[in-house]
Amino acid sequence: MDQFPVGNGELLVGGILLTRLAARVGRTPFYAYDRQLLARRVGELRAALPRSVKLHYAMKANPMPALVAHMAGLVDGIDVASAGELKVALDAGADPHEISFAGPGKQDAELTQAVAAGILVNVESFREIAPLAAASQALGLPARVAVRVNPDFELKSSGMKMGGGPKQFGVDAEQVPELLAQIGRAGLAFEGFHLFAGSQNLRADAIVEAQRKCFDLALRLAESAPAPVRFLNLGGGFGIPYFPGEQRLDLAPIGDNLASLAEEAAQQLPQAGIVIELGRYLVGEAGLYVCRIIDKKISRGHTYLVTDGGLHHHLSASGNFGQVIRKNYPAAIGNRMNGTPSGVCSVVGPLCTPLDLLADRMPLADAEPGDLVVIFQSGAYGATASPQAFLGHGAATEVLV
Repeated sequence: MDQFPVGNGELLVGGILLTRLAARVGRTPFYAYDRQLLARRVGELRAALPRSVKLHYAMKANPMPALVAHMAGLVDGIDVASAGELKVALDAGADPHEISFAGPGKQDAELTQAVAAGILVNVESFREIAPLAAASQALGLPARVAVRVNPDFELKSSGMKMGGGPKQFGVDAEQVPELLAQIGRAGLAFEGFHLFAGSQNLRADAIVEAQRKCFDLALRLAESAPAPVRFLNLGGGFGIPYFPGEQRLDLAPIGDNLASLAEEAAQQLPQAGIVIELGRYLVGEAGLYVCRIIDKKISRGHTYLVTDGGLHHHLSASGNFGQVIRKNYPAAIGNRMNGTPSGVCSVVGPLCTPLDLLADRMPLADAEPGDLVVIFQSGAYGATASPQAFLGHGAATEVLV
């Protein structure tokens, strides 16, 4: 993809030639994340969004500790989804006041850790109230909470719907007033609402509509709140292009809409700060997966490039992470960027399963064993979202360049 420049016929990652980077890493396969591209993406968002809107990084997209530490210096806050992620965020130097914790199955011990750390817990169940109150009393600290709401609508055109209809995430909007009453009776420190309708959306109009509906829903629910709303997380859902024909998300209408919502919030929720929580959009295009060709096979006229990487490292690129119809991620022979394809080939891994397919019948530059295959758009939901222990081939290395 064009975010990575080319020099001497090779991709440049963080200004380093790919073959030199591979030598520096010392082994393949590996993931490489470009810190300059991460900073550029945050800068683009800052330019498009109102200054009053805070930007949070949802670290489930990529929890590599060095990357999280880098992002903590660029964004306003971090969203975590487990006590393990909380540790990474705190170690990275993130401000506990700007860390939020979401997830439908928080254990009591995790809730206690959250209270002790002073972070904001997005309550997703009536069950969470009692352990939060107990931890607050035992520690002598107010349990900071927001309510994650399952809205009564879905984000149109989203790749993965996180709200609307029956969902394991959040509390159904019609049940929220009773939950707010219980939060008040338990003496928890209520701060606001978290609404996340869906993810991987490339339609600005759909995101704008969802943000407007989420804001209006929060206004209605605020009437039942035990304290003024100070935190309003409108979620994310911003998508990145993976497949042919997909267009980049237009940030301009989203920024204009958020500016309008911020003005309304200043009048109707004067203590509330609006938060946008993004994961994939911040890191997805800044990452590469790199593996080395170990064999070139011709089977009944079709060329297979067999690599030392595969679905055990990059499940989503193999098409086994939610794709209904498999499509190829963008790929290239990273050390032969000036090469001309002479036909189509398939890139497969070393695993003993036909599912181990990284690129199916793609036009790639002529390649030989030793060359480096690169899978673009690999900065999100890569290493930690893949079954790296599958068939005992070992884990991929990760580097921040």
